[in-house]
Amino acid sequence: MSLHIPFNNSYVHLPDRFFTRLAPVPVKEPRLIAFNAGLAADMGITPGMPEDMAQAFSGNRPPEGAAPLAQAYAGHQFGGFSPQLGDGRATLLGEVVTSSGQRLDIQLKGSGPTPYSRMGDGRAWLGPVLREYVLSEAMHALGIPTSRALAAVTTGERVYRETGALPGAILARVAQSHIRVGTFQYFAARRDVPGLQALFEHVIARHYPQADTPADLLAAVIEAQAQLVAHWMSVGFIHGVMNTDNTTISGETIDYGPCAFMDMFHPDTVYSSIDARGRYAFSNQPNVIVWNMAQLATALVALMSDQDAAVDAFTQAVHAMPDRIHAHWLKAYGRKIGLSDATAEDEPLITGLLQAMAENRADFTNTFRALSDGGARDQFLDPGAFDAWEAGWQKRIETEDDPARVMRQANPVYIPRNHRVEQMIAAAVAGDFAPFKRLLTVLSDPFTPQDGASDLTRPPEPAEVVSQTFCGT
Repeated sequence: MSLHIPFNNSYVHLPDRFFTRLAPVPVKEPRLIAFNAGLAADMGITPGMPEDMAQAFSGNRPPEGAAPLAQAYAGHQFGGFSPQLGDGRATLLGEVVTSSGQRLDIQLKGSGPTPYSRMGDGRAWLGPVLREYVLSEAMHALGIPTSRALAAVTTGERVYRETGALPGAILARVAQSHIRVGTFQYFAARRDVPGLQALFEHVIARHYPQADTPADLLAAVIEAQAQLVAHWMSVGFIHGVMNTDNTTISGETIDYGPCAFMDMFHPDTVYSSIDARGRYAFSNQPNVIVWNMAQLATALVALMSDQDAAVDAFTQAVHAMPDRIHAHWLKAYGRKIGLSDATAEDEPLITGLLQAMAENRADFTNTFRALSDGGARDQFLDPGAFDAWEAGWQKRIETEDDPARVMRQANPVYIPRNHRVEQMIAAAVAGDFAPFKRLLTVLSDPFTPQDGASDLTRPPEPAEVVSQTFCGT
């Protein structure tokens, strides 16, 4: 095989109860539709012929050195605990270590059923694969910690969902790891303290070598997740399914199912078709991540010799998390309005703009970008509402050295708008991948206006509005 991946696997050396060894289920006629050459180069991967890469990234012929497995984990899904979930349609091929020393997983998503599939077919169809490819790469370009897309292939097979037969596809996904809060919950639920200890030691060595104790690990994960969710909030991103099995220990965004970027701003926005009660609404994401960290804390208590003292200490750490999220949120939103170092005194200015935006159906991305480029008042149903806010803002930024530069670095021109993503998927299903490639190109440089791309800044027309997003499982 011409493709070479320098595997250096570690998870496979954990006890057997952490995973099930199995090969991906072969597919009929794989075809490579995308390969992330830049990411591959960073990982030390030598590309091969398209046919070889299609065989490898479909799972038909795992590259030399791969150690395929499906990981076991548990998780709270919409608040209800499932003691056994696991990779129901994914296979971890193995890991590589980059020249900078970073360890990265390569996982095939949609690679066939596993013992954790829970009656599912283990497959993915083309739409969710392209959606995750585009959105994860867009998040990376926005500077937000995320899993990334290494490759995508079509399978030459059909998968069957409620809407009928759809073209099958597989995503090769890269992450610092696929270890989740739910992985810790898996062993805690079984009172498997040796397994929990082995997982703790693996995570410390892999992600947080500065940590020595479970309390240190909890503090590190809390801080990583606090920064991550504040990042999400600053770009209008709604994950949509913040279950504990979708919350990584590394602090990366993962599992792009029913996620979406807001067009018109409203704090209670929900897109996910399965989030009927708005548990994971935009404004509730900071609350949910605190709840998720409480579940991690609960799992880690079993590793402590004085568990009563641990409960008190861990409770304090979790209760302090909202302030950490808010501190990151304040700095991020301060930069969005041109403040290099916002303080609590600036918060009314930020919340005043957000309230006016919500009341006037202002587009989230375009409004913030227009603060530096001009025309922000045009985003408001009542431009007078912006004018009333602008007076105080102009007075505040007089003390800043270069507020326009700060804003242009914080506010993207382009996001993967829902209607454009859906149009891209429809075109790809019809055999046209040009919109997919165009989105990838433009979104790779989201802060810079690009010739011929102004249409990608346009909010949806009424007939184009995407009101619901779906997991695609």
